[in-house]
Amino acid sequence: MSLNKVMLIGNVGKDPEVRYFDGNSPQNASSKVARFTLATTERYRDRSGEMRENTEWHNLVAWRNSAELAEKYIRKGSQIYVEGKLSTRSWTDQSGAKRTTTEIVVDNIQLLGKREGNATDGGAYTPAAAPQGSYQQQGYSRPSQPAYPQQPAPAPQPAPQPAPEAPDAGLDEVDDLPF
Repeated sequence: MSLNKVMLIGNVGKDPEVRYFDGNSPQNASSKVARFTLATTERYRDRSGEMRENTEWHNLVAWRNSAELAEKYIRKGSQIYVEGKLSTRSWTDQSGAKRTTTEIVVDNIQLLGKREGNATDGGAYTPAAAPQGSYQQQGYSRPSQPAYPQQPAPAPQPAPQPAPEAPDAGLDEVDDLPF
């Protein structure tokens, strides 16, 4: 048995770079890939009590529906949750040197937080502009609970009154509970 699973929450480091296959243009493309970086920051106190930060940068690769979501809604600074798997690939660059990189191939993206603007004016994700539905396996799924409740809380109901007890109720029972 083996498992290759990555789960990250962080901030996008740059706008996604999207490439199209089978058509070379957004209108004719049957497949697309988006590449972007994600920063995760760990905050901790060192031995002297001083706050320290350690930021890790992750290279993300999103295909098909996830790439479409990234292209439309993800911008530099967006906070996202990503699930995926580690993938290592090697190639030889133009100078003949062997190069290797480790990437996270995205299976699922959830948009977190809220930023100014919307998809039509070049801004990042806003709940009103978010797509409906779920794109599991290569796509988007809405968070299970909204960040801010949109409906007012229901009015409090009066507490039900207990039924009157019989005069000898509970006298013959033994209470063996320790509290």
